Amino acid sequence: QVQLVESGGGLVQAGGSLRLSCAASGGTFSNYAMGWFRQEPGKEREFVASISWTGITTIYADSVAGRFTISRDNNKKTMYLQMNSPKPEDTAVYYCAAGQVPRRESQTYHSWGQGTQVTVAS
Repeated sequence: QVQLVESGGGLVQAGGSLRLSCAASGGTFSNYAMGWFRQEPGKEREFVASISWTGITTIYADSVAGRFTISRDNNKKTMYLQMNSPKPEDTAVYYCAAGQVPRRESQTYHSWGQGTQVTVAS
């Protein structure tokens, strides 16, 4: 089973940029599709982006398409989420997850990180 640890969260000004990382250990990282999800207090976890094991296929939520970029480095066993022009509504705890195929549905992912807080100030 793969273990995932997110990092890079923090406070960022609206219109700035931030890069989240998700480091994997155990398992074979290059075998997994990966995803980013986020959750605000009192709300359901929502899909942000996903990427296939090759990195060729990427999927984005409409709310972040054109602003966020998901990528991965299989040699470093790390996935990234580049957040450009973040908005206050992007404030949430961001989670990374590993699964078999890149999907929007959280139940298709079998391993999750502990989350990292992102706060976007207006």
